[in-house]
Amino acid sequence: METAVIAERLTEWIREKTVAAGCEGVVVGISGGIDSAVVAGLAVRAFPGSTLGVIMPCESLSEDIEHGHLVAQKYGFELKVIDLSPIYKAFVEILGEGNGPRSGLARANIKPRLRMITLYYYAQERNYLVLGTGNKSELTIGYFTKYGDGGVDLEPIGGLVKSQVRELARYLEVPEVIINKPPSAGLWAGQTDEDEMGLSYEELDRYILSGEASERARNKIERLARINQHKLQPPPIGIF
Repeated sequence: METAVIAERLTEWIREKTVAAGCEGVVVGISGGIDSAVVAGLAVRAFPGSTLGVIMPCESLSEDIEHGHLVAQKYGFELKVIDLSPIYKAFVEILGEGNGPRSGLARANIKPRLRMITLYYYAQERNYLVLGTGNKSELTIGYFTKYGDGGVDLEPIGGLVKSQVRELARYLEVPEVIINKPPSAGLWAGQTDEDEMGLSYEELDRYILSGEASERARNKIERLARINQHKLQPPPIGIF
């Protein structure tokens, strides 16, 4: 992968799309993970004086918050920390515990949806666009929260699989502690992307790039891609 060329093209793409939308800068949710660090690094290249990063802890690990600050220090963008834990707890209390088969996941997905609301508040306030942090590996199988972390204006790294994001991270000099940490959506304590997907990023990337996979991995990837296709499309409009 020609990492320097890709970094420059994505930087220019962010700038062009934002200007074309009549906006003046970009806002990025900073999770403390590799994807948001890479997007932040690209954002600052595109808009060095008009990039806002927002850390939005919601019963989050202190390590993730520390890593978010580390990214802001590395790239020098404006940073806000908005603790969403109180509103999350209040929302869950209002909704009740629920007894459905997926009530736990439904509660957990409130967190990324609250983050989406927060990012769009600042985007509208400043006339910015919201940059997403989804990569091609996750988008392929729909591993994101609809109208949560999937609720964005631009997906700068959406054409790169996870291994390519790591290459870009090293080029952008993302701190090694962030590059090497297990990817997590931060939905609950101990949650990791690979455990929740039931796949390793290595398996997923290999399938996307070459079509090669074990039968188990292939079946799982193709099933997830099929049932989550609705997340990648605008809502269907009824025909009459």
